[in-house]
Amino acid sequence: QVQLVESGGGLVQAGDSLRLSCAASGDTFSRYAMGWFRQAPGKERECVAAISWSGGTTHYADSVKGRFTISRDNAKNTMFLQMNDLKPEDTAVYYCAGRRGIMRSVRDEYDYWGQGTQVTVSS
Repeated sequence: QVQLVESGGGLVQAGDSLRLSCAASGDTFSRYAMGWFRQAPGKERECVAAISWSGGTTHYADSVKGRFTISRDNAKNTMFLQMNDLKPEDTAVYYCAGRRGIMRSVRDEYDYWGQGTQVTVSS
C-alpha cells in the first residue's frame, strides 16, 4: 500500500500563491488515482481536485476552478497542487489521498491518506 506525505502549507495573505506537494512511497505511484481534499473547522472534508493515474484527466471543485491546478510526476512519485489567488475561505487542512483504479471525487472512495498540511489565508 502507498504512504503519503504532504508538504508546502503555510500562512499567506489573500491573493498569494502556494504549492502543495504530496510525496508517495511504498507502492507503484502510477497505479493510483489521486486527490486533494481540504477540511475547515466545523466543515466536512471536501474534494478540491483529483487526477487520474496518468494525469490525463482532472477534476476541480467549482470553488477553485481557474485558481488551482493539480498535477503529478509519476517518475518522481509526487503530486502537486498549485494554488493561486488564495482567499480566506481557502483556509483549511489540506490532505492528499490515493485510491487504486479510476479517479473519483468522493472522500469515501479513497483508501490512503496523508497526515495533512495547514493552509491559512489572511485577509
